[in-house]
Amino acid sequence: MTTAEASALEHALGVDFADGALLDLALAHRSWAFEAGGQPTNERLEFLGDAVLGLVITDRVYRALPEAPEGRLAKLRAATVSATTLASVARGLGVGEAVKLGRGEEQSGGRDKDSILADTLEALIGAVYLDRGLDAATALVHRLFDGIVDELQSAKGALDFKTALQELSAAELSTLPAYELSEEGPDHEKRFTAVVRVGGESLGSGQGRSKKEAEQAAARRALDALATRPGAAE
Repeated sequence: MTTAEASALEHALGVDFADGALLDLALAHRSWAFEAGGQPTNERLEFLGDAVLGLVITDRVYRALPEAPEGRLAKLRAATVSATTLASVARGLGVGEAVKLGRGEEQSGGRDKDSILADTLEALIGAVYLDRGLDAATALVHRLFDGIVDELQSAKGALDFKTALQELSAAELSTLPAYELSEEGPDHEKRFTAVVRVGGESLGSGQGRSKKEAEQAAARRALDALATRPGAAE
């Protein structure tokens, strides 16, 4: 990562790192670390950032919906911190351009993979927490995700993207969606990828730490794809 890339990412995050080594580590994907002779990876920071993100978003949705039952709070949180959502936020920050990847991952399009972008964003949140403290990390999460929480909150029942896609497919296409699942990684750190097909046509894919999360992410993308087609219902 060049100095210019680091400065651009700090500017996008709105954070000036006191310890530049933490920013550098947050961008160290395991494929790069392996090819660099076993350098440290960003996975520990990802673990930390995931916890910080989860706490801040849980607090946010709890306060935003004071009368909502636990199930709706859980759906709103899950949609906010899904791999698809995190990857979208990361793209907006330019994380893909800054992450350090090995040659193989680079050649296979790793700079735009949801899983890599989502994990790296969590690592960056973890790095901000260590470098600047909980208040700064909390402020960062709010800047990046408050608008998303508000948008998802207004979606109401559509937070269950699988159900919404099933209802739309049945009503307008006279068919039901089908999901294809694959997985990678060790048992304690599984990553699932789901591809959803409607009428044999692939409409979206998504990733997550569980099969359910991956399917929800794929359904959300399929709904977006259907909504942008000519003649889609207003």
